[in-house]
Amino acid sequence: MKITGWELLTLPDHGDSMMLLVIDTDEGLYGLGEVGIRSRQKAVAGGIEHLGELLIGEDPARIEHLWQVMFRRGFFPADRFLSAAIAAVDVALWDIRGKALGVPVYELFGGRVREHVPAYTHLGDDYHDVEAFLDKARGLVAEGWRHLRFAVPHEPDGVLDQRAAMRAGISLFHRMREAVGEEVELILDVHTRLDPPEAVTLCREIEPARPYFVEDPLRSENLDAYRALRARTAVPLAAGEQFGSKWEFQRLVEPDLIDYARVDVGVAAGLTEARKIAAMCETHYIRLATHNPLGPVTAASSLHLNLATPNAAVQEHQAHPEPAIDALFTARPTIRAGRVEPPTLPGLGVTIDRAAARHHQATAAERPHLRTRDGAFTNW
Repeated sequence: MKITGWELLTLPDHGDSMMLLVIDTDEGLYGLGEVGIRSRQKAVAGGIEHLGELLIGEDPARIEHLWQVMFRRGFFPADRFLSAAIAAVDVALWDIRGKALGVPVYELFGGRVREHVPAYTHLGDDYHDVEAFLDKARGLVAEGWRHLRFAVPHEPDGVLDQRAAMRAGISLFHRMREAVGEEVELILDVHTRLDPPEAVTLCREIEPARPYFVEDPLRSENLDAYRALRARTAVPLAAGEQFGSKWEFQRLVEPDLIDYARVDVGVAAGLTEARKIAAMCETHYIRLATHNPLGPVTAASSLHLNLATPNAAVQEHQAHPEPAIDALFTARPTIRAGRVEPPTLPGLGVTIDRAAARHHQATAAERPHLRTRDGAFTNW
């Protein structure tokens, strides 16, 4: 079997855009991959165009070899945007391999180690009406969700005052614990919005309410900042959704600075790299909490990884695509309240109406951002 071509499908999705990659072969099989970065997608598309030229005529079964070629051939190692391009290719190759052998991808990883994968869902950002926000949480718990995620609040006009956000986050977390009880796991996403002094205070003040983990409490440029935070709080910490390789994860894993690795299969160079990251984490008793606010393809690739990984803890529940795009997917993972079910179709278990998808092409929009009260740029 040889790779004969590739196609990018960039689809509108809730004001964003979902960038999918389709890789074709001379035996009629195709594989689907997804880019995990939804900003500056033209940069990722340029990377895919370059990688596509390297892949034509290659055997799609040589997945590890092709990963090494894509990551290392340009002399400068791949980093984040190119890793996201590699991720889309790599996942598509695993999809092809599973289809060629007639088995789900998780069977290629040694088979399932669990019957299903626990999942958490988002409460959204409408936290300014606190009572309605708490009612929404109670409703999700009644449906069967046992892991809920919400973010540190910011002002509705897009202003982020770190001290105010810290205080609001502390108050909201304690009220949420009172609303849903002790048996529901709560995840607080700081979204890299706070500097170390505010992050330390936030984490210490919510310790009595026992968070499942605090996600991205600090920005990801200087990972040594996690050393000081780790020493000053007992809450479980999670990070990694912005990381493009095992070498970035290594800086937090080897010193035991996190408890959960937020691997995004669509950013961290695909399933080939994600499995290596998972193995490294296992040696440090660090569990996976895969990141996926994306589409059905990354939801499926995360599912296959988690089904076959002993130290997987929880999977982020994919957001449903907007209705017109949702209808393009003719098969996708089955999600129930609090869990994702194992697929039975070969490959990833995701199929798409490519002809129809070509009529929904979109241009990527820049992601929103926040500002401080004095008008300075700050993290989203």
